[in-house]
Amino acid sequence: MLGTRRGPFHDLPPEVAILAAVAFTVALGFGIVAPAIPAFARQFGVSVAVAASVISVFALMRVVGALPAGRLVDRFGEPGVMAAGIAVVAVSSILAGCSRSFVELMVLRGSGGVGSAMFSISAQALLLGTVPGSQRGRASGLFSGGFLLGGISGPAVGGLIAAWSLRAPFFIYGCLLVVPAILAAVVLRRVPDRRRAARRPAARPLATLGRAVRSRAWRAAASANLADGFAALGMRGALVPLFVREVLHRSTVWTGMGFLLFAALNGVALLPGGRVADTFGRRPVIMAGCVISAVGMILLALTSGPEAYLAALAVAGFGSGLLDVAPAAMIGDIIDRDGGTLVASYQMVGDIGSVVGPVAGGFLVDSASYGAAFGLAAAVLGGAAILGSAAPETMPGPAVPAAGHAVTGPDTRVR
Repeated sequence: MLGTRRGPFHDLPPEVAILAAVAFTVALGFGIVAPAIPAFARQFGVSVAVAASVISVFALMRVVGALPAGRLVDRFGEPGVMAAGIAVVAVSSILAGCSRSFVELMVLRGSGGVGSAMFSISAQALLLGTVPGSQRGRASGLFSGGFLLGGISGPAVGGLIAAWSLRAPFFIYGCLLVVPAILAAVVLRRVPDRRRAARRPAARPLATLGRAVRSRAWRAAASANLADGFAALGMRGALVPLFVREVLHRSTVWTGMGFLLFAALNGVALLPGGRVADTFGRRPVIMAGCVISAVGMILLALTSGPEAYLAALAVAGFGSGLLDVAPAAMIGDIIDRDGGTLVASYQMVGDIGSVVGPVAGGFLVDSASYGAAFGLAAAVLGGAAILGSAAPETMPGPAVPAAGHAVTGPDTRVR
């Protein structure tokens, strides 16, 4: 009918909308608690550097817990591990709000990092296993969009709550997670596993990781995820606020404007990027995302004014949006068995990039300049683009109506 508008979820499995809603809720809660963490830690009489380690321990335990979480997914299934991971984050957050010492806070936030790894790996494995190959790019974009919207909304709410009480955000975060935990345990548990019939006994995680590393497709997707974590999450989050203050000599308002513009262009790229990845293939979108993000980093390295700074972050944000969809879709294409371990290794590489990025960038700022640090981020993205160009295309071919079978390229699955 003329004038009929279809929603973004109109022809996707219902699990995609549920997982996007879960992602939004989890990101919203994390955004609410994030502004309060450093100030709450400082109440225990520790230095600023030590207080910041509360954030680092969460990210570190996500890396440490990734492969064990993937193993749990392969053994017990995605919904159960997702519900357990969300429950761990919820309970640890509520208990963290009751912390009476800095050590208690550190231990509880570290536990939350393990739960976060369980949730994110199981959720992405379920998404990639539920959606047909021809829709993985768009589904990954909607899933990432849920995280993006929650991540944008949370800090604004969290800042207001933290001004009233530094403990309250932890309690609110824990309570918010009750709904997604129930969805995972009750609703998503009934999702049929379309790969269960083809699954064989799970291999050892290191054996699966070894097979993955030998796959050019996995290397392309994982390196793009690492580069995005290194540049977009690592260096941008750690260095841009200092760059605005020390080089541009502007207030934190400009930092907020830049981050908002980055997020807006990131969101703009998600659905179109997913559709292109589902139509023309994963590889060109990965390469474009790396190149566009690298251009944004180069512009940031060369900029000397606030307007150019905003333009650079807009370009980088659009490129990062493309990297939120195509690499994940490629991972979904190559999963044959041990999907939890494969997704875990992919996410772990991205987390490593976000942990290493601030350290490497900070070293270059101290020893050289901000331009050198942003140039390094561009070089890492460029290397990922080269690996992407060498990868095989993994997107399933179009269906052939006469025969009723799908035409695909070479078998790129990790076995």
